[in-house]
Amino acid sequence: QVQLVESGGGLVQPGGSLRLSCAASESIFNFYAMGWYRQGPGKQRDLVAQISIGGDTYYTDSVKGRFTISRDNVKNTVYLQMNSLKPEDTAVYYCNSKKPEVARMDDYWGQGTQVTVSS
Repeated sequence: QVQLVESGGGLVQPGGSLRLSCAASESIFNFYAMGWYRQGPGKQRDLVAQISIGGDTYYTDSVKGRFTISRDNVKNTVYLQMNSLKPEDTAVYYCNSKKPEVARMDDYWGQGTQVTVSS
């Protein structure tokens, strides 16, 4: 069973920065992709950023130029550097991994970390 442990959330003022970390219990090269989703109050959980096993990255339009996803292959950890934060970035952020199995792709989730952007 894959375990994902997140850290780094908190309260920050608009324009500030935070870095989220997601440590996996096994090699990140076992995963097709890893990413960060977020869920605001009363909203669905949406993909924010993703990095594939080959290193390709994806960002949702609202965070392009402000957020950066990266990984440390030795530490089996994925990061989300968030700069120029806005109040609308307030949400619970979830780490996700996609692990290929025979004839399917399994999703694993972290416990979530709260990010609040407020003055």
